[in-house]
Amino acid sequence: MALRQILNDNHPVLRSPAREVKNINKGLLRLLDDMLETMHDASGVGLAANQVGVSKRVLVASSGEESVIELINPCCLQAEGEEVGVEGCLSVPGQYGEVSRAEKITLLALNREGHEICIKAEGLLARILQHEIDHLDGVLFTDKALRLIDPEEMQGEEKSEEKDGEKS
Repeated sequence: MALRQILNDNHPVLRSPAREVKNINKGLLRLLDDMLETMHDASGVGLAANQVGVSKRVLVASSGEESVIELINPCCLQAEGEEVGVEGCLSVPGQYGEVSRAEKITLLALNREGHEICIKAEGLLARILQHEIDHLDGVLFTDKALRLIDPEEMQGEEKSEEKDGEKS
């Protein structure tokens, strides 16, 4: 496994839809492993392949509640509800925004063995997966943000949560 460089939001690979994976081979499995290591090293909760410069429809995610999820060619079958929440991104360091997402989603994808899987997610995991699928479509959270949040405002919220003992 190896750490990969995370591209910043001005990189053209992040603005182009990723290509569908045709074959699962050793190179793709190595990419998944590298993405997991890179995501963990950056203290992230999700990472799309194009964020590390690889234009393939592959993502990894972990909401902390679930084990790590690796998805190849994910597509959303169903989305329910709507919820606004604050998001950040490893490719847009230091920026946060309020983004509207579906509360619950159902995805179809392949796992690393090439088997078709159906994932039902809600809450934070649903938000993470939608964020990463947007990356695969060439869309950044800043494109969908209802409003961007000043980093100082985020620090103020974190401090008040620590004071109240609610920081998770």
